[in-house]
Amino acid sequence: MTETQKIDVGEGAAIPSRSDWGLFNAWVISIVGAVSVIIYLLLAHPDPYRRLLVYLSDGIVITFQVTVTSIICACVIGLITGLGRVSKNKAINLVASTYVEIIRGIPLLVQLFYIYYALGRFLNVHDLTAAIIAMSVCYGAYMGEVFRAGITAIDKGQTEAARSLGLNGKQTMFMVILPQAWRTILPPVGNEFIALLKDTSLVSILAVSDLLRRGREFSSETFLYFETYTLVALIYLVITLILSKGVSIMEARLSHYVRR
Repeated sequence: MTETQKIDVGEGAAIPSRSDWGLFNAWVISIVGAVSVIIYLLLAHPDPYRRLLVYLSDGIVITFQVTVTSIICACVIGLITGLGRVSKNKAINLVASTYVEIIRGIPLLVQLFYIYYALGRFLNVHDLTAAIIAMSVCYGAYMGEVFRAGITAIDKGQTEAARSLGLNGKQTMFMVILPQAWRTILPPVGNEFIALLKDTSLVSILAVSDLLRRGREFSSETFLYFETYTLVALIYLVITLILSKGVSIMEARLSHYVRR
């Protein structure tokens, strides 16, 4: 039987690997080029780029705060949803499946508006909290499908072997299935993490002072739109490229550990 080849397509940056010569060298060219341009702009044109970078610094912190908090919450929601999607309990399976279908059918921007403005009529939700909730709920649905696919990819013989050793269903899932599924899950989880980082730019509509929001404030004060959005774009590019390489390193180490 021929091995089925995995197709991994997502919104995040491609995961660079030395085995893919073209992609790896494209990553090197992109990261070196982006960093070089930023350094050149800061040295050759200190005003306004150095002033702009200082102005954007707290926005970068907020962007990471929203991204990291949301991805942690999304992974927890995704794990619960994924387990629900493979559950033999029809009620649990139906609830998990309904959540995935509804959330994936509504654009993230609409969810942000709904949680902050629509629910704001009944609940006083802070803008940063609303942003994290919306990102977590939205990406939790996608993570749920990632976990479901990773769990179902494990051969059923693993479950049968674990049960024959006396493990119950919960022990089998958390001690046997999920550790093996993580190798399959890691690349798409990393891709979703990078995609979520880019989508945090949407939270600027809620007056959250993220990277894009700070850039908009600076450009509206100085009218330096070209300079501002050039630097913002370069910062996003550098961050996503670094994260994609980090995911690649984690995947390589995990594969090496599995082979051992």
